[in-house]
Amino acid sequence: VIRAKAVSAKEVDSGNDIYGNPIKRIQYEIKQIKARGHIGCSLTPASAPQMFKGPDQDIEFIYTAPSTAVCGRLLDTGGKKEYLIAGKSEGNGKMHITLCDLVSTWDSLTPTQKKSLNQRYQMGCECKISRCLSIPCFVSSSDECLWTDWAMEKNNVDGRQAKHYACIKRSDGSCAWYRGMAPPKQEFLDIEDP
Repeated sequence: VIRAKAVSAKEVDSGNDIYGNPIKRIQYEIKQIKARGHIGCSLTPASAPQMFKGPDQDIEFIYTAPSTAVCGRLLDTGGKKEYLIAGKSEGNGKMHITLCDLVSTWDSLTPTQKKSLNQRYQMGCECKISRCLSIPCFVSSSDECLWTDWAMEKNNVDGRQAKHYACIKRSDGSCAWYRGMAPPKQEFLDIEDP
């Protein structure tokens, strides 16, 4: 899980399929954004690339299929748009992403999500998040947080819990949702100066 910009893209061969046909991939050259302080589930020195979870080295390239029809993820190149990217790392500076992986623009994240990536999520590394797909649902142990966005918000995977809460371990060893910064109330957004 990294914060990065895509600076260039090119189509490359990635071996052959079972019939001997070449497999094409898009290779994105990326630049990881530098961190300030400790991040993710491990302690990272200041000014290190923002690796929220993964190997102890920079990711230089991200690979994906050449189109969304075969589960490829398209990134904006030119180094202007920052992304939060979760994918599969080979541990050699290469990472692979598909449509099933989390790829969000950094600007689309809520203040709670940004702060939690740098501080709060590490407090939940020993916790388990259990998905609730339909009501009723229950946790089976005290080290679980029940994620209900899907069931409560009409199959929404990016709902209120995902945007504004973090599952953290409490001092008694149990896990619970912690509410981060709440969005402003609508009535305050609608107030205008006379």
